[in-house]
Amino acid sequence: MHEAYYKDLGDVILEYDHVLLFGPTDAKTELHNYLNKDLHFKNIRIDVESADKMTDNEKAVFVKNHFIKNPV
Repeated sequence: MHEAYYKDLGDVILEYDHVLLFGPTDAKTELHNYLNKDLHFKNIRIDVESADKMTDNEKAVFVKNHFIKNPV
């Protein structure tokens, strides 16, 4: 079940050069490991960060700050 969801996410991630996976669970690491097995993602920078639960506004600030500190 997770694999089908990860494949759907992977299809979206292929459209980007730099991606941030974040959140409070291990799903971000599982997705990162799944993507690392596929050579289609070798040229995409995928960052993984732990984060507590956040509001939508907090998520937006978190993502914005991450990409300011870690440009491509």
